[in-house]
Amino acid sequence: MREIDSKLARVVPPVLVIGLLIAVWWMIVARSDSPIFPTPWQVATGAWALVEDGTLWEHIGASLFRVGIGFGLAFLVAIPLGLWMGWVSGAYYTLNPLFQMLRPISPIAWIPVAILWFGVGNMSPIFLIFISSVFPMIVQTTTGVRTIDRRYLRAAANFGVSRSVLFRRVVFPAVLPEIIVGMRIGIGVAWLVVVAAEMIALNSGLGYLIMDSRNAGNRYDLVIASMIIIGVIGLLLDGATRLLERMNTVKWRYVR
Repeated sequence: MREIDSKLARVVPPVLVIGLLIAVWWMIVARSDSPIFPTPWQVATGAWALVEDGTLWEHIGASLFRVGIGFGLAFLVAIPLGLWMGWVSGAYYTLNPLFQMLRPISPIAWIPVAILWFGVGNMSPIFLIFISSVFPMIVQTTTGVRTIDRRYLRAAANFGVSRSVLFRRVVFPAVLPEIIVGMRIGIGVAWLVVVAAEMIALNSGLGYLIMDSRNAGNRYDLVIASMIIIGVIGLLLDGATRLLERMNTVKWRYVR
């Protein structure tokens, strides 16, 4: 019974807040009698029309494909590089200033460079997603290695374990929670960047759908629907990443 009450306590408040926001939205549009800004019902019917003709799934699939490729490449580069920088002081002091200089540059600022290098196509947003998500994962992984409690290392040294076993059985499990934090940050930024890139240089994806709906007869019902779908997918991506926190090798970090 307590478990059910706990779940309801987590679900009911956000549902009530969302319901209240929808009610306020509907009331404001009804009072303003705006011919352009849509009601929640118009947004829902517009989105359903896209579902029925399959257009929505094509745009969602295109955006998720680009995020999957760009984020996957960033993960393959960032995790080994971050582990190396955290473990080897020379690599950290050599590369960290460069990454700290590149990291604050907005991924949107890279759009002209991406178009110049890769043209108009899938490679441009994939590059932007890579750039936006690789640095958070590098920084978090490096920080995780460099802040490992030295008691773990001393205990392993007392048992005479080799460096490979030490890295595999002590260092990597200890830094895994930080890697997951970096992944959550990276996937969130990647999803934001792909939408922005699609508004400028592509003819598919949710970002393109927003711009196309705006330009094709001021279809603001589809604009708002696309924005809501982007937010829902972003929430689902973050939730999927958080599932990694339930792994047995990670749970220790989140015990309260």
